[in-house]
Amino acid sequence: MKILVTGSTGLVGTALVKALASDGHTLCRLMRPGSKTTSGAKDGFNVVWNPATGELGGAGVGPDAVVNLAGASIAGGRWTKGRKVLLRTSRIDTTQALVRALAKMNVRPRVLVSASAIGIYGDRGDEVLTEESKPGTDFLAGLAQEWEAEALKAEVLGIRVVLARFGIILARHGGALAKMLLPFRLGAGGRLGSGKQWMSWVTLLDVVGMIRFAIGNNGVRGAVNVVAPQPVQNAEFTKALAQALHRAAPLPAPTFALRLTLSEMADALLLSSQRVQPQKLQQFGHSFLHPELHSALTSVLE
Repeated sequence: MKILVTGSTGLVGTALVKALASDGHTLCRLMRPGSKTTSGAKDGFNVVWNPATGELGGAGVGPDAVVNLAGASIAGGRWTKGRKVLLRTSRIDTTQALVRALAKMNVRPRVLVSASAIGIYGDRGDEVLTEESKPGTDFLAGLAQEWEAEALKAEVLGIRVVLARFGIILARHGGALAKMLLPFRLGAGGRLGSGKQWMSWVTLLDVVGMIRFAIGNNGVRGAVNVVAPQPVQNAEFTKALAQALHRAAPLPAPTFALRLTLSEMADALLLSSQRVQPQKLQQFGHSFLHPELHSALTSVLE
């Protein structure tokens, strides 16, 4: 298959491109002018595109599938007014431009897998959340709803759309887990706030596996929760991480300190509770490589 990928230099994109290339697919990495990639020629080739104008290099025409992973890091900086604009434009405007580019193709892809996030559910306490649950009302929930709405516009083009709602992705070399490792290794880790908030996590390998599954299974469409089937509360997560690193976790971070340091980000990213189940993946019989936290952490950190 010929597969176009946006966001190919990010945590998920880098791993996905390598995996799909090893499967024998032809990978086209959509790159903004001047962008650089560390991927080699064996992992496909770059296609220059400009989201502002919708221009797409000729080599990107006629794909069988598209994976849209573009978007600035949610945790990449304090949520100033300017940062919020960047978070929005890097997701919504880019997805909008991508769908416009697909509309111009004479031969369109069969499927678009577009990134989203479980942040769409907002802070829901102990409520068990599935793909059928209503969205939340905070900044991240609104951002995700707009993001998904742009991707769903590809359906009128005859393209099957899968909205991959990613949970907390566990990887040694990037994402949330990588930022946690140093304080825990120094013996300065601990629960966040009350520690009762639910964390819905998934390993990077399982994220890649789910995207492969979504590309190849014609029955998968709409919202899909990309999380392991066993979410845990923050206190349990931090305890498991400390055990995996053979460290203690004696220093909880008080809620007031997190809010003082990170303001709105603290509530949305660290204190928010989302007890999410991968209901749709389970209905399709999809198997997770790492369904349980302790073994997942051991595998990721080994």
